[in-house]
Amino acid sequence: MRILIVHSDFIEFEPKKKAIKAAEEIEKKLRRVEECLVVFSSVEKNDEEHFEEVSKKAVTEVEAVSDQVGSKNVVLYPWVHLSNNPSRPDIALRVLKDMETVLKKKGYTVTRAPFGWYKAFDIKCKGHPLSELSRSIVVGEVTKVKEKDESVESAALRGEEELKHEFFIMDPDGTLIPVKDYNFNKHKNLQKFANYETAKKRSSDIPPPHANLMRKLELVDYEPGSDAGNYRWYPKGWIMKYLIEELVKDMTIEYGAMPIESPIMYSYTHPAIEEYMHRFPARQYVLKSGTDNYFLRFAACFGQFLISADAQISHNNLPIKLFEMTHYSFRREQRGEVAALRRLRTFTMPDMHTLCKDIREAKKYFNEQYELSAKNLDYFELDYESAFRAQKDFFKENKDWYIEMVKARKRPALIELFDKRYAYFITKFEFNFIDNQDKAAALSTVQIDVENSERFNISYIDSNNEKQRPLILHTSISGAIERIVYALLEKAYTEQQQGKAPAFPVWLSPVQVRLLPITEEHLAFSKKLVKKLTKHKIRVDIDDRSERIGKKIRKAEQEWIPYILVIGDKEIDSVKFNVRIRREGRQEKPMTEKALIKRIKDETEGLPFVPLTLSQLLTLRPIFSQMN
Repeated sequence: MRILIVHSDFIEFEPKKKAIKAAEEIEKKLRRVEECLVVFSSVEKNDEEHFEEVSKKAVTEVEAVSDQVGSKNVVLYPWVHLSNNPSRPDIALRVLKDMETVLKKKGYTVTRAPFGWYKAFDIKCKGHPLSELSRSIVVGEVTKVKEKDESVESAALRGEEELKHEFFIMDPDGTLIPVKDYNFNKHKNLQKFANYETAKKRSSDIPPPHANLMRKLELVDYEPGSDAGNYRWYPKGWIMKYLIEELVKDMTIEYGAMPIESPIMYSYTHPAIEEYMHRFPARQYVLKSGTDNYFLRFAACFGQFLISADAQISHNNLPIKLFEMTHYSFRREQRGEVAALRRLRTFTMPDMHTLCKDIREAKKYFNEQYELSAKNLDYFELDYESAFRAQKDFFKENKDWYIEMVKARKRPALIELFDKRYAYFITKFEFNFIDNQDKAAALSTVQIDVENSERFNISYIDSNNEKQRPLILHTSISGAIERIVYALLEKAYTEQQQGKAPAFPVWLSPVQVRLLPITEEHLAFSKKLVKKLTKHKIRVDIDDRSERIGKKIRKAEQEWIPYILVIGDKEIDSVKFNVRIRREGRQEKPMTEKALIKRIKDETEGLPFVPLTLSQLLTLRPIFSQMN
């Protein structure tokens, strides 16, 4: 079977006359479908023996593209001319009808163009990298095995879905109130978070707002050459991602963690790894090498556990903190749940594990890492909601401990209690960002693991020279790096909707200062100024295009440049610039070169820096995103 999938603003079609005797009996009328995936298809001779499998595979391909572009509106359009070896008409129609039925059951809105007719049609393709995709579908035993083995769902994930959960809100004074009885008047974001958690609806029918922003700003884009949920990072996006990674890494190492590096795939034949894999609530990518089965890691746990198991550890060494910035971690999220940078299948996870003597120490370091996580997120200027999840008995025994942490943030938190453990942890916390679709994404987290030191044979020698099992804290003070970028973009979109100028923190802005020479005569001075600013670790570029100054200003505004300087005779003579400051409502403020440098240094002091990795002249830069 051959299919051509076109992401379209619209398709309009009208049956004209029958092309074959077996054409469907239909009412001849003009049909128009807006914002849709148009699936042109041709079923082939070699599909006739396996037409049911062909239909299933075609649905899988449509779902994969739908996940990437965020469209749940599908038009099935038979187009025999895609193949020079078409199947019998009855088989082709059966495949299309089967596809229609399955897609509708999966929640898609499906329109099927009439089969066996000559049709006039108009279509408007969106024109982005994923808007035109062709597929050749082949079935057989190899395909069946691949579909069966491509992912594994852990027992913990199934256990989480089957478990009975109770949700409460805890006020800073320690009052615990069932979610359904809580007055959310002063906490609308918390209400959205509670609704999201209790409804458990993770899929999204339309792309989140940040999906367009990440592409328009030339930060991140879909990667059509890979699986859904994998992305390409352009130079500006790389700068942001690198700086976030550096901040998280520096804070974690300063806290006392020792960096390590570990493989990205592990064997199912290792008994501890296979058992742990089924205690982690995630789906895994699976691959085969020789006679062994492997899966791609979903975190850095395995590497750090195996290192700890082989280490000789005394009670004097504890706590031991190991850290890895995992490039990459993999989770095969379900179709429909993958949503740009909010929920990916491949991501960068800063992962720290802390070995603790006992529950008293585990709680102590849990507190420290809770505070470290809050400090980390403050650098991104994000708002977020707290959630604590715990086994009910543990929560009752340690309620005062939870109250102290909620009190420290001076705002209420979501509490989720479960009767029995479905995974390896007895409790955990999360900081969750709430986006413009009222969906939540966990950022920072700390978990108390009560199983894996036994499972992986991790031990330490106590003061009596006896072997003991430590408790393990699983920690990411930021969560996936990609999710930080997602949260920054979603926050910026909210600002945009409020009529504000959306902006990134200055230390994260790919370009911090842009110079706009009025004419070519002012270019030499601009280049000298670039050298001065660059020496002070400021990312600065020059719009040297032959455009009017108003157009240059608009482009700089569209790129969210924090500081914009027009360079003309007046500025050169006075050595004072009218600096257009984005965070002050795009207002212009007279500043000397020295004052500008001081201001940016004050805003970026103590934070990571990377030089501009693009050409400093706009005329020398390629355009990466097709949206620009």
